[in-house]
Amino acid sequence: MARSKLTLVATLALLAAVCVPTKAVADDTGLIVEAAVEKKINKKASVDLEAEFRTRNDFRTADRIALALGGEYKLTTWLKADAGYQLLIDNNKEKLTFNTDGSYNNWRPSYWGTRHRFYVSLTASYKWNRVSFSLREQWRYTYRPEKTTERYDFDNSWWEDKAVSSKGKHVLRSRLKVQWDIPKSKFTPWASYELFNSLSLDKTRLQAGVDYSLLKKHTFTLYYRYQNVREDDDGEGNSHYLGVGYKYKF
Repeated sequence: MARSKLTLVATLALLAAVCVPTKAVADDTGLIVEAAVEKKINKKASVDLEAEFRTRNDFRTADRIALALGGEYKLTTWLKADAGYQLLIDNNKEKLTFNTDGSYNNWRPSYWGTRHRFYVSLTASYKWNRVSFSLREQWRYTYRPEKTTERYDFDNSWWEDKAVSSKGKHVLRSRLKVQWDIPKSKFTPWASYELFNSLSLDKTRLQAGVDYSLLKKHTFTLYYRYQNVREDDDGEGNSHYLGVGYKYKF
């Protein structure tokens, strides 16, 4: 028990050390809260339901609500496949444009919109002593339906309808993950690095955290995420996140 507590303290200290000094002035900060339920069908197959809530603007603004339904199948002892669907409800950021003389042109307030996401993944894993490595390749397609919003025209001093056009996007996600199985401990530290590619490298994601297992059915997660955006991905920017999660398996 003492060793488990020491592991948890060391991991939390590492997360705090990473998070605080690397925060840049232009970067945003947010919170991610996740909850999931997983139902095992047999030794190879399972289905799961997930929900997520995310904030931005230094924790002050709701950013996203997401629901996901997926399934996983173990092809071999070292290779598994999964597929699923996500409903994303996004709080899109406000947009302000200016005239050439520097005066205000148009202002579109923030608004809520939906996106639909489909994904398919293959994950290969390898265990060396107490350290496990996994490489996941995921294809995903996200579709944003057309939506009519309002914007204010400063030149004419009136509100007008503005259509946000529909959009579809294909992305390939490549993630390398490492986790450490500590003997006689319920804590599992882990870290991962991920690349998001469409026609070019869109963004990278670095995560580090710890899982805590209770009675083999409950898993609690605490992690830190840093996201670096290379190409503008639907208004996202460089962000630091604190994430907490819970999963129930039965």
